[in-house]
Amino acid sequence: MIAAMKSGDHARLDILRYILAKIQNQEINKQKETTDDEVLAIMQKQIKELKETLEAAEKASRRDLADKAKSEIDIVNAYLPKQLSDKELKTAVEKIIAGNQELYRKNAKAIIGVAVRELKGKADSQRIISIINSL
Repeated sequence: MIAAMKSGDHARLDILRYILAKIQNQEINKQKETTDDEVLAIMQKQIKELKETLEAAEKASRRDLADKAKSEIDIVNAYLPKQLSDKELKTAVEKIIAGNQELYRKNAKAIIGVAVRELKGKADSQRIISIINSL
């Protein structure tokens, strides 16, 4: 945040302040410090909101708002862990299925919850679901 202040990058500074405010609000509501997983969840939720904003701006033909949302998504993504590629994700899902073969045979859809829980923060849940459905 200090680097953004010194460089005069107002867009980066604004989004970082907004995310920090969300984190602090959650700490106040829970009356304890947030964990790394909770911070990741807040940032991923922010990405989801920004993607929805981007879609709405594109539908309304508002290039200025769409460009702003894209830049904010890029800023937030810079602070998130690197996402798995499709190939790596498919390999990870196949390992999870192999490890939970009995559950997969009983109910193939039940493996989605296991996979989402194990790959939390490494891949978006929608990508995980689409990989499982394609298998």
